[in-house]
Amino acid sequence: MTPGPSKSRAAEGRAVVRARSQDEAIIEVTWCYYQEGMNQNEIAERLGISRATVVNYLSEARKRDYVRITLDSNIFRDQDLARRLVDTFGLKDAVVVPSSPDGPEQSLDRVTRVVADWLPSLLEPGDRLGVAWGETVYRVAEAAPRLSLDELTVVQLVGSRPAALGFAAETCSATLARRYGAHCVNLHVPLLLSDKSLVDRLKQEPVIRMQLEAVASCNKTIFACGTCKEESHVVHTGLLDRSEVGPCAERGAIGVICGRLIDRDGQGLNLDIEDRMISVTLDQMRHKDMGLLVGSGPDRAASMLAAIRGGFTTHLATCSQTATEMLNLACENDA
Repeated sequence: MTPGPSKSRAAEGRAVVRARSQDEAIIEVTWCYYQEGMNQNEIAERLGISRATVVNYLSEARKRDYVRITLDSNIFRDQDLARRLVDTFGLKDAVVVPSSPDGPEQSLDRVTRVVADWLPSLLEPGDRLGVAWGETVYRVAEAAPRLSLDELTVVQLVGSRPAALGFAAETCSATLARRYGAHCVNLHVPLLLSDKSLVDRLKQEPVIRMQLEAVASCNKTIFACGTCKEESHVVHTGLLDRSEVGPCAERGAIGVICGRLIDRDGQGLNLDIEDRMISVTLDQMRHKDMGLLVGSGPDRAASMLAAIRGGFTTHLATCSQTATEMLNLACENDA
């Protein structure tokens, strides 16, 4: 026998009350912990709940963005390694976070979280921010605070390509635009096609041409410089086959920017495959008002150094271990 309408409505009402009561409890726990400085045991005693429930409520508050814990980015800009990077490479600014003792993955997490808080201070009304793709940029977008930045346009720099775990280009740009309350211009084409003539025809389509004009007109960019190895992003996304990595490395490939390979001096290798790509060009990435290079890991040091030498980078964010490796490489190359 199914419950009548009145009983169903009553059950729904009780569910709403329980949900509202839990929401209020989460807010109360959050307030006690962050505003009143109470510890978890004190909160549990005051509210008559278990310490485990307090822990769960605090975790839920962070997931809901009720609480955002940040550190002033100036402390990472003013430290010695950051100043040495600026002076050595002629950058406008840099942030260097302490490398995590738990390994490269955790170091990258630290870097992207600091960048998410630093980036808004680098943006001004009317800016057109070009957004690259990949795990690093995606992490920055996911960690970005919810703001309303006036007259900001976020532009997808590379065409679409399947990528693991949501690191696709359109996801990176759309997520960051949503976080910043910005207008988003997506590039609604595949990154790689099978035929150059098809690429040329697509570029002439009015809507695509307009999107590519937006790509070319970006005055600021945020990007990562990948590596050219068998486990690299450029291989996982199918832009290069594993069998092609060795020959490319022999030709001098050391880094990848928006799907395009560069050598140690930041110059493009101009592979045949690039004629079948629809994305920002290396020339369009150079000499911007801001080119924010984000990366972490000793294996990234050489490629990041190439991105600086190529004129793509004005601002840099990395970890202390990577910063040290970059400075050491620069000294070895100058010796």
